[in-house]
Amino acid sequence: MATAGISDSREKELWRRLGEVNDPELDEPITEMGFVERAAVMDDGSVEVDFRLPTYWCSPNFAFLMLDGVRCALDVLSWSPAYRVRLHDHMFADEVNRGIAAGKTFGEIFGELAGDLDLEELRETFRIKAFKRRQEAVLLRLRSHGLTDQEILGMDLAAYDIARFEPDEAATRKPRYRAALLERFPDRHTDDPVFVTWEGQRIPPAALSAHLAELRGVRVNMEFNGALCRGLKQTRYKELDVVDGEPTLVDFIMDRVPARSAPAV
Repeated sequence: MATAGISDSREKELWRRLGEVNDPELDEPITEMGFVERAAVMDDGSVEVDFRLPTYWCSPNFAFLMLDGVRCALDVLSWSPAYRVRLHDHMFADEVNRGIAAGKTFGEIFGELAGDLDLEELRETFRIKAFKRRQEAVLLRLRSHGLTDQEILGMDLAAYDIARFEPDEAATRKPRYRAALLERFPDRHTDDPVFVTWEGQRIPPAALSAHLAELRGVRVNMEFNGALCRGLKQTRYKELDVVDGEPTLVDFIMDRVPARSAPAV
């Protein structure tokens, strides 16, 4: 039986690894989205994870991508535990749970239902969106710090790494953009420009505003989908909390917009 200290350490490692798994469509950690209902290290060191999605009919390919990510996260835990991952309240829960436990691919689980879906192509689409959303957050923060477009687009990795942000979304996305950049361009040198298009092209300073307009479209779409997912999950499971005093989608679904004080004059 694990000691209390070992158990606490393993719990922290478990949640840290799960926090590295993203909702592929939203580029948000599944732990922050509230999809991980329970994650526990048992007395024998094995791991149990219970997973719920916002609706009964959430796309099975999205469900598989996230649960496959959970499976990969559990496979790299330092103590190599046996584990059980269970999807609840989903139309394909039984098929997905059996397939994940058996280490099957999406096509093996769904057979003809999978059709000609290219899961790797879908993953690539989500990687592009994540790259763009993370990049936009950092670009906007650097602009707000008073840097010129030429200074921003002239930054290399070394300058990027020493830039400091206040704790906010941009600060969170800064290391995540770096990770996405190096995943996309693993041979990047420290003196190469840090802000490029997904295709690897440099962004001329005169084109930055137009580039940001494109990135904004990606973000707005992702933020709407995120609000929809959170709202549907909160409604489904009667989670009526207000996030940071601001109304969420559930408030509008239930006609329950919190009253706000008048702004100071």
